[in-house]
Amino acid sequence: MSAATRTLLLWCPDWPVLAAEIIDGVPATGPVAVLHANRVLACSEQARAEGVRRGLRRREAQGRCPGLTVVDHDPGRDARAFEPVVAAVEEVAAGVEVVRPGACALPARGPSRYLGGEEAAAERIVEHVAQSCAVESQVGVADGVFAAGLAARQGRIVPPGGTPEFLAAQPVEALGRPALADLLRRLGVRTLGDFAALSAGDVLARFGFDGALAHRMAAGRDDRPLAVRRPPVDLTVTTDLDEPIERVDVAAFAARTLAERLHERLAGHGLACTRLGIEAVTAHGQELHRVWRHDGLLSAAAIADRVRWQLDGWLTGARRGGPARPTAGIIRLRLVPDGLLAQAGLQPGLWGETGEERERAHRALSRVQGLLGPEAVVTAVLGGGRSPADQVRLVPWGDERLPARPGAAPLSARPGDAPSAARSGAVPLADRPDAPLPSWPGRLPPPSPAVVLPTALAVQVWDAAGGPVTVSARLAMSAPPARLNIDATAEAPVPVGVGRGAEIVGWAGPWPVDERWWAPAEARRRARFQVCLADGTALLLAVEHGRWLLEAIYD
Repeated sequence: MSAATRTLLLWCPDWPVLAAEIIDGVPATGPVAVLHANRVLACSEQARAEGVRRGLRRREAQGRCPGLTVVDHDPGRDARAFEPVVAAVEEVAAGVEVVRPGACALPARGPSRYLGGEEAAAERIVEHVAQSCAVESQVGVADGVFAAGLAARQGRIVPPGGTPEFLAAQPVEALGRPALADLLRRLGVRTLGDFAALSAGDVLARFGFDGALAHRMAAGRDDRPLAVRRPPVDLTVTTDLDEPIERVDVAAFAARTLAERLHERLAGHGLACTRLGIEAVTAHGQELHRVWRHDGLLSAAAIADRVRWQLDGWLTGARRGGPARPTAGIIRLRLVPDGLLAQAGLQPGLWGETGEERERAHRALSRVQGLLGPEAVVTAVLGGGRSPADQVRLVPWGDERLPARPGAAPLSARPGDAPSAARSGAVPLADRPDAPLPSWPGRLPPPSPAVVLPTALAVQVWDAAGGPVTVSARLAMSAPPARLNIDATAEAPVPVGVGRGAEIVGWAGPWPVDERWWAPAEARRRARFQVCLADGTALLLAVEHGRWLLEAIYD
């Protein structure tokens, strides 16, 4: 078996406490304890002076230190706070592996040879972390990550080949396995040296695979290679303008040059982006930032178009009713790629790559957007909702196609199944044991209407005697509907195929929809009908606040 890698490990004591101070502002100089599962996971130095220890229950810890500040454990907070420390270590030496939040390791050979020895490298890294992040840390050097971690807690540099001797004097609790350490204590094995002296086969048979792994670590045979991380490549492109620009055409010229630079830089790394951050700084120091999303890979032309659209919005937005324009011209532009993918990272079509027709359509629609603006070309995205208007969201061409409401799965049950089934004596579909539960109860089933009016059209519905048809709060109709008439005062044009004074030959409903009843300001209650006219046209009607409305037309 090969010898363990010479490892340098940086350890920040009481890191969960320091992370709470960095992220949440909890003063680490006072008595602080971080709790997980109602037990102390870490505590500050002052809390230890008051008798608080790891593993104590919350009530016992507060009993020993009445002024104890309790913080819940948050692994995400610990990782976010530790990222600047890792970045600071990477500024001195490459090849850093994050062991856990609060500890990172790297091969000691490179920094020791460059900085003049392991001790000099350790001092340099500790000093740089303290200056860059204002964080105290300790460094240990030994053969293997496990031994280096124990050496870091003592601030020691174990000489090459001395790791087994160093580990032999450590207690079995250093393995970090409380159940195994308790069992070894009861068997009379108190140090790692005693544990390492046992036969490897006997340890595997008695303690299993995890015990065999701990046995190798206790013997100093921790030869797992470091899984070093690569520092992220800075793909941001920036340009400083000689003169502040306030005109869109001048800004668009600068944006195109910057977009080409970004595209070339991404292509050089075999990458493309699906989100683009656009940042601008004005002569008065005002900072502007916006993120654009794209359904696909952003080409150089697409990047330039989005930058131009955004600059147009910033520089001329006030004249169009938008936010006030910047108080000075733009002197700096920066493009930040996000959502990076491999150049061939998008899923191809079922029969291969997308065809030429799609490419031509994409170029044509992008050209129209370039001439008229991003909102000039929109596509429909289906989503959740109960009415046809709620299920469709129009998004600009090229933007991320996300529905406005979740739950776009089609329903097999009609919105009127329950009322109509009650009249016919059948079992409602939603009550059958084999029926799927819909995500939007009361949603219109397929087929969807062919035409959805942007604004519901007011209509009048009459019975056979010529009187208006009304629907009570209990969904009781005054009479069957017989004729439909478009409201003469309606400003919207009459849809094609819907005449005035049309005869109703068939109808179904009412189907109630009671939405957001818990929010009085947003509550909406209506009843829907499907009617068929004498000429074969099918309509979707709704009664709301006593008014009949035409919402959609079926094919």
